[in-house]
Amino acid sequence: MHEEFWQARWAQGQIGFHQVEVNPCLLRCWPGLASPNGAQVLVPLCGKSLDLVWLAGQGHRVLGVELARKAVEDFFIEQRLQPQVSRQGDFEVYRAGDIELWCGDFFALTAEHLVGCTALYDRAALIALPAEMRVRYAAHLSAILAPGTRGLLVTLDYAQAQMDGPPFAVSDAEVRGLLAQDWQLRFLESRDVLEENGRFRQRGLQYLDERVYRLSRR
Repeated sequence: MHEEFWQARWAQGQIGFHQVEVNPCLLRCWPGLASPNGAQVLVPLCGKSLDLVWLAGQGHRVLGVELARKAVEDFFIEQRLQPQVSRQGDFEVYRAGDIELWCGDFFALTAEHLVGCTALYDRAALIALPAEMRVRYAAHLSAILAPGTRGLLVTLDYAQAQMDGPPFAVSDAEVRGLLAQDWQLRFLESRDVLEENGRFRQRGLQYLDERVYRLSRR
């Protein structure tokens, strides 16, 4: 998935991946991380997710990264926030209160950008990427986040032959193959969410498993 693909999706309003409520997995599982008040949370490929607002409401400082400027601008418009905009290397940084959205290429993010970041939330990043980019993404996460970083990873798994991604199917075996070397993984839950996502049934899926993992950087 190249930049042109995602820019076009946002420009054309083809954002079926955007959830109109806070992700239930986040509500159920985030408290178990026991991230301290004021901890900074990295949210890769964040779009205009309401999860950002919820995390900030828990007392966290949120650093979302998003390629599409329209997504970033729409977030602040919809939340009725007036951001301050500055430049940080290759990124345009939009900041309002405890929420910062960095508009640019996630792979341009460095460890220096994330000094003090101790938490991670990935609901839509890993599953948005094709297989070869998932390998690069996992390696980059490990390179830029410090030991001790804790987080949640939410994935989807289905019969990939039944539907083209994104979102892509990411199996439990692939998650462990990508991350187990650098992260401690704890599987938390899995449930079939196909009934809640009728558009995927229309595309031919017979099941859609949502899986949640707790991560800790070694």
